[in-house]
Amino acid sequence: MSPPILQTMSSQNPPTHTAAGGLDELIRIAQAQPLAPACDHFYFLRHGQTGRNAQRVFQAPDEPLSELGLQQAARAAELLAGEPIRTIVCSDARRAFDTAHTVAASLRLTPTAHETLRERNFGALIGTSSANIDWACEPEGGETLAQFVTRKRAALDAALQQPGPVLVVAHGGTLYVLAALLGVPVDFQLMGNAQPLRFERTGPTWGVTPLLRHADGEASLA
Repeated sequence: MSPPILQTMSSQNPPTHTAAGGLDELIRIAQAQPLAPACDHFYFLRHGQTGRNAQRVFQAPDEPLSELGLQQAARAAELLAGEPIRTIVCSDARRAFDTAHTVAASLRLTPTAHETLRERNFGALIGTSSANIDWACEPEGGETLAQFVTRKRAALDAALQQPGPVLVVAHGGTLYVLAALLGVPVDFQLMGNAQPLRFERTGPTWGVTPLLRHADGEASLA
């Protein structure tokens, strides 16, 4: 069976989200100031799985990849090895940093890491269950949703100005914001760990195609 494709979206027909609360608010904030990259295509890769991904727990930046996550990163490297990627930009959180370096080795590139590409800071929620995540929450000691979207918009804009095609290696929250900024609907089933995605623009309209559909279980966030 061919992998599913995320279809393009207009602001008049926003998608319905059931995977996590607060995504409609995330989309509303993001679409108030959309992203308009000069490039016509780029790649995105969420990091490999961590132990706390599997447990559905909010995690800190130093959370390492699990054994499965290491295997997923290696598989993603194989899939991306034939792509014409010129620049790799990644979050400096350990799980994304290590995933990026695994992919970079096969492409003979050196990733550039940025703190601004980290996952949302969930403050006091770190270490607690993310099973019922609400992106519209305001965690003590963490970022509000508006602060997170603003940070990601600036970080992604800077990343996509690098020599392309660019590969961005980051987090599930980054992917939600990126899709909303480009007007692409979020299909929760395509949020799997270390699943390479190709974003491509046709005229003014962006769409995204998965290069891989992992069959290693339910997707988890952050």
